[in-house]
Amino acid sequence: MFKVIASVSGIGYVKGGGTVAAVACCLALYLARTSGVTVHIVPAGLLTAGLLALGTLAAQQVEPLWGKDSYRVVIDEVAGMWISMLLVPITGPHLLAGLVLFRFFDIAKPLYIKSMEKLPGGVGVMMDDVLAGVYANILLQVSIYLNLF
Repeated sequence: MFKVIASVSGIGYVKGGGTVAAVACCLALYLARTSGVTVHIVPAGLLTAGLLALGTLAAQQVEPLWGKDSYRVVIDEVAGMWISMLLVPITGPHLLAGLVLFRFFDIAKPLYIKSMEKLPGGVGVMMDDVLAGVYANILLQVSIYLNLF
């Protein structure tokens, strides 16, 4: 069960699984929006906390089997992408900008993101992507506030 969660139903086994998982999260957010789903701050916070807890637990459980921060673990990319889009209007341009920003921060690992990987177990696996998502979200929020798109 934890392998399925950590790999997001097998996406982690695909080449470029981190990007594929982030794109899948964008697609899910877009489909939810187009089907009329509206997420308010309290449910969004609860969903975020649940995703982080479940992802941390799953990453912790598969670490002895797959090794530290295995490429197969992509639940952290889903969490990071989710955080990137948290309380951002779900539009095509916003999703694309969020995806690009999140993947940039996740891959380049500037501004203390790299140091998050040193945290133990599942926490270390999740926190670098969480911080990448926070930075992406901040830039998206500023861009929206400044009417850049």
